[in-house]
Amino acid sequence: MDSTFSGNNQIEVVSTFAELVNTDFQGTMNTICWYRNLSGDFKEIVSKLQLNDNITEVSAEDLLALQLSENGNIAREIILNDLQLLTDFGASPSLNLLKCYERDEELDFISTDVYSYHVDRSPIGTDTFLCTYHGTSSDIIPNDQVEQKILIPEIRAKLKELHDGPEEDFETFLKDYFFDLHYQPKPGAKSTNLETGHLWRLAVDHPEQKVLPCVHRAPVEDEGEYRLLLIC
Repeated sequence: MDSTFSGNNQIEVVSTFAELVNTDFQGTMNTICWYRNLSGDFKEIVSKLQLNDNITEVSAEDLLALQLSENGNIAREIILNDLQLLTDFGASPSLNLLKCYERDEELDFISTDVYSYHVDRSPIGTDTFLCTYHGTSSDIIPNDQVEQKILIPEIRAKLKELHDGPEEDFETFLKDYFFDLHYQPKPGAKSTNLETGHLWRLAVDHPEQKVLPCVHRAPVEDEGEYRLLLIC
């Protein structure tokens, strides 16, 4: 299989959904890609969906109600099939029409929104699945090319000022406000764009996880263009 991600130690490329969900993360590999060249007109679907807020969840019923061309129908069938595959696997997929996510602008020295490189955390064993059908797509970055923001001295000092409590409570404070989930690229770091059409599985920080969680971020959206994103 010809893939732009071949040779990337962080990514395992597979050719079926079964391989996507059954391949184990190991070593530095914490991202699995079901590599696909999708046919169909996903832009047509986006143009006919109604955005009710900056993020609108789209149901299978919403998709089925659209009057689409032949190519639009091909795209719809692909999305419905992905939703069914993930649901049958036991996941809870959500299809979102996105204008933008909410920005975290409260603190000028650290950002904790999804546009910042971050990892996902869960109290139970789980993974993050995502696929961008239309619009800009997410980035991932190797764990050895980022630094946890709370370990950067000037940021840590300001967080201690913000905490203004007992030293023994500081680490709990960092977790409670999700500061510890965010990362800053090191000089010369090279990210990988996840592109459109591929279905991805990203490692999450949870108690049974055997690898480092995948550091990723949401992209800045192109002006005037909505994203169509499956995520769970």
